[in-house]
Amino acid sequence: MSVDLRGRSFLKEVDFTREEFTYLIDLAAALRRDKRAGTEVQRLPGRNIALIFEKTSTRTRSAFEVGAHDQGAHVTYLGPDESHIGHKESMKDTARVLGRMFDGIEYRGSAHENVEILARYAGVPVWNGLTDQWHPTQMLADMLTMRDHSTRALHELAYCYLGDARNNTANSLLVTGALLGMDVRVAAPAALWPSDEVRGIAEQLAAASGARLTVTDDALQAVLDVDYLYTDVWLSMGEPEAAWGERIKELLPYQVNAELVSSTRNPNVKFLHCLPALHNRDTEVGETLFEKWGVSALEVTDEVFESDASIVFDQAENRLHTIKAIMVATAGD
Repeated sequence: MSVDLRGRSFLKEVDFTREEFTYLIDLAAALRRDKRAGTEVQRLPGRNIALIFEKTSTRTRSAFEVGAHDQGAHVTYLGPDESHIGHKESMKDTARVLGRMFDGIEYRGSAHENVEILARYAGVPVWNGLTDQWHPTQMLADMLTMRDHSTRALHELAYCYLGDARNNTANSLLVTGALLGMDVRVAAPAALWPSDEVRGIAEQLAAASGARLTVTDDALQAVLDVDYLYTDVWLSMGEPEAAWGERIKELLPYQVNAELVSSTRNPNVKFLHCLPALHNRDTEVGETLFEKWGVSALEVTDEVFESDASIVFDQAENRLHTIKAIMVATAGD
């Protein structure tokens, strides 16, 4: 199949077909190989990329900046207080201005509607670095990482996401696995399951791909025989800290710890996390959580995070290669 994504935006997983999504994973693997071998060919020379960050970031910003530089492009960073977006200028007007100056635009913020407006009016490729509803660039890295650590095809793999399943990462994992025909399990309290809308999208995709979808409150049953365990922070960006106490009480049964890993009955199971992770007391937040609620780790224990099962830093590196693939495929020659 010949795949041409030039000029396309990537706002959510279903913007691409299964074949197109897989093509991006393959391209990322090829770009990674070339970078490591010192044979990378620049396909974005002279391009100008705008990076709009209404929410701060470590991996997403670094991946876009390094990826763009590797490919010969220039970047302009627009942080939370470095533009008029939403204050003195609408997103629609911003899109029409930036689209005349840049060859591609990344957006990371809250309302998914904003990135849709950008794409509708900019006239250049727009990439979703994270919104409250979807996290598509993360999914490319996750799927590349799963493929890296398995001898089987993606559609033969099973993974389980545990914890707060209403957030963008959980939404995207459910939909991406459905798109690719995978065995996807979500384990969370019923009150924190993905919305009916998200589950409906996933079920439609699964009907076409043959994916197996499970959403349950039974963590031990959900993790049985999976290849990968996946979790994320229990309180999303923008939620009040006052919610921590109740969230900890709700989600401690879904913590990824040694007992849960053992419950998979898979000695080769691997652990994934999109980071940052609250796995110890080595941060201000971690120490505060210990002082107030007596917990030294939240969604994953330090024992698991630092174990041989953990491939979170391979996963983090793959953000670079997959984001580079998106820029090359949609804004390159």
